Amino acid sequence: MDNIWAALAGYVLGSIPFGLILTRMAGMGDVRNIGSGNIGATNVLRTGNKGLAAATLLLDMFKGYLAVFLAWQFFPEAAGFAAVGAIIGHCFPLWLKFKGGKGVATLAGVCFGLAWPIGAFYALAWLGMLAIWRISSLAGMTAAVAAPVAAYLTGRGEFVPFLAAIAILILWLHRANIGRLKAGTEPKVGSKK
Repeated sequence: MDNIWAALAGYVLGSIPFGLILTRMAGMGDVRNIGSGNIGATNVLRTGNKGLAAATLLLDMFKGYLAVFLAWQFFPEAAGFAAVGAIIGHCFPLWLKFKGGKGVATLAGVCFGLAWPIGAFYALAWLGMLAIWRISSLAGMTAAVAAPVAAYLTGRGEFVPFLAAIAILILWLHRANIGRLKAGTEPKVGSKK
């Protein structure tokens, strides 16, 4: 039962659409009407407002972290389920007809919540790829795949199945990006496309 409660709590927290809320509060309309139609920080950046994009990134990370942190407090054996719930909530929020973001920033928070070495490994993979290629989707997918590897290498093998499932979901959600990467048409960070 704890697993179900942790997953549900994670889902509710994960489903808060900060990108949409912040852009509407700033008078910029619905962020889903520009760029990729996504509610995440990369698409918020396409509004030209770096502050809103940074705030979206941090809040999406925080909700992932908070979901896992609360699970540790109330359902310590179910932290992995809270992690999965938070990602599913972000990607498929009930309030937005199950059309949310792609989970990369929320997964960063989840990783730090599960164990800081996993989070550090995730952040290094994400930021390293972003610095080299300046392609947000590539950096996010690389970090997602790195997360279960990091869990294994840091002795937190109990989280490997959860993080592997999340990585598969994130890769699937990026299937259009993968197509554009193969075609050489994937936009770089800062592009309005």
